[in-house]
This record gives sequence, C-alpha cells and structure tokens, in this order.
Amino acid sequence: MNNTRFATAIHIMTLLAESPQEWLTSEWMAGSISINPVIVRKELSVLREAGLIVSRQGKEGGSRLAGNAEEIRISAIYLAVKNTEVLGKKNNNPNPACPVGKEINDHLKTLFSETDQLVLNFLGKKSLKEFCDQFR
Repeated sequence: MNNTRFATAIHIMTLLAESPQEWLTSEWMAGSISINPVIVRKELSVLREAGLIVSRQGKEGGSRLAGNAEEIRISAIYLAVKNTEVLGKKNNNPNPACPVGKEINDHLKTLFSETDQLVLNFLGKKSLKEFCDQFR
C-alpha cells in the first residue's frame, strides 16, 4: 500500500477519538491533516461503509466514531482502506518460457499473503485508544 490512505484514515480516526462527543466536519479534519476536504470526505465514506464511524448531514452535521476507541482495532482501519498487499502487486507479464518467470507470480502471491497476515495480526493487537494515548 504505497499511498497515504492508511495514514489519512488513522489521522481521521484519531481526531474523532479525541473528541468522542463532537460531530467533526470534514473541513475541520482537513485542516488538521492539511489536505483537501474532498479527500477527507472520500475516506469518511469508506470508514462509514466499514462501520467504523457514523455521520450526519446538515448544519449540525459531521462525523464521529461508531464505537468506543478501546474496541476499534487498528487492523479494522487498515482493512477499510487497504487496496493492495503490503509488498505491492505481482509482475504483470513475466516470461512463461523462463523457469523463474513462469512461477514467480504463484510464489509472490504466497509471500504477499503471508506478509499481509503478519501485518493484520500485528495491527489487530492494537486499539485506536492505544494509538491515541501516544499523544498525551
């Protein structure tokens, strides 16, 4: 996952966890992250679809956590925004006549899967609250 989606999602979730009773707007969160509010709204949509946050529209609108920060695992946030394996993507067109090329993607698939599982296991041991506690 060579992009900033996970970092953005963790930032959003941390802001929401730090103000659990408030409905935070995408504009306010975008100011903290220093990105366009449209990007925040896109990630909020993904986090809402994953059941991690709730949102409401209107003058008093905004978003907040759908549950307690102690119960939200970092792995759930990761899975919500994950769009590729930790190590990247397979080779698109390896040479099928090459002894390595013809099998590389099968072996990469196993390596990628095992690495992803290690990451999920590690992140699954950490709660959003534990992450937030680092800011105190």
